[in-house]
Amino acid sequence: MKTITLRPGKERSLQKRHPWVFEGSVASGKADAGETVRVAASDGSFLAWASYSPQSMIRLRAWSFDEAERIDAAFFERRIQAALALRVRLPITSDALRLIHGEADGLPGLIVDRYADTLSAQFLSVGAERWKAVIADQLLRATNLARLYERSDASMRKLEGLEPVSGWLRGGGGATDVVIREHGWRLTVDVAHGHKTGFYLDQRDNRKRFADAVQHYGVRSVLNCYCYTGGFSVAALAAGAAHVTSVDSSGPALERANAHVALNGFDAARHETLDADVNQTLRALQGAGHRFDAIVLDPPKFAPTAAHAERAARAYKDINRLAFMLLAPGGLLFTFSCSGGISADLFHKIVAGAGLDAGVDGVFVERVGAAPDHPMTVTFPEGEYLKGMVVIKRAA
Repeated sequence: MKTITLRPGKERSLQKRHPWVFEGSVASGKADAGETVRVAASDGSFLAWASYSPQSMIRLRAWSFDEAERIDAAFFERRIQAALALRVRLPITSDALRLIHGEADGLPGLIVDRYADTLSAQFLSVGAERWKAVIADQLLRATNLARLYERSDASMRKLEGLEPVSGWLRGGGGATDVVIREHGWRLTVDVAHGHKTGFYLDQRDNRKRFADAVQHYGVRSVLNCYCYTGGFSVAALAAGAAHVTSVDSSGPALERANAHVALNGFDAARHETLDADVNQTLRALQGAGHRFDAIVLDPPKFAPTAAHAERAARAYKDINRLAFMLLAPGGLLFTFSCSGGISADLFHKIVAGAGLDAGVDGVFVERVGAAPDHPMTVTFPEGEYLKGMVVIKRAA
């Protein structure tokens, strides 16, 4: 077993069971891409078993902090079974959920989602890539399923020196569209072409929160921005909204949003789609004097790292300022950031600043995050990537 030795003082993160070691912390030692190595402190004492990534800034990703543990097929079986056991205990009202959430489940670089009878997986690190065949077999055995689609086409694979890969890894050969059930609604997912592994499962509970709020506050008109395939739009219609306007710059996503409206039996006249830039649309609606009872802002990642935070903060502030101005008095704003470079506290300040710039007051009703099958753990706080705020606009 090859050993990677850290510089003096650089062992503290591993001693706290944080799974990452950056390039600058390594004093000596090399290994092949994805190879399991022994990580040692400067005095030679054991710290962790980890996968080695020669091209990534994250040079080591820890598999285990137990010196007696062996990283073999049985190890992956144990970790997968533990992740599935956690999901069984969670209150998930859907047949679509995240089964493996990377570092938070002790499997760095591995994302696995279940969509009804189909698994969709991302192998995002060289360590996960090296064990791909073993992991695939263990997943099917643990879930008693036969279909596993690989969506290892995320840009972060390039940082690991890996090429994008997409296609059936096990089973398959049939249609890549899957119908899922969420809170009593029906939605479709294309595991081959949908965003991420096919869908935004992290927003599942927030879609239910939105539906409950629409019903509770008697919301009539809704503006759903960056709507993708219309999950929040379906939630609003199911809760009794009279009319929903869904905005996105993807024509195929909007087609699927309309299909979801029909699939759930809603009158097509209650739903309007706009294939347009959200920022420009918000400005045009404001200029035309439109007002909405509720607005959803669920934009793509504006700040992948803290280095992009300042520019992203301006973009988040602008769209939230416009949303505040478009809300009717007493209206609801559900606003989100999935940027890892924007903390929850910073996002709160951005939304508050947007309200001040809009000349309105608002009550922060709730802070929300990702559904619990996307866990944030004590040892890996970076798992908190999705931040959300629920705000009620005060009457003037």
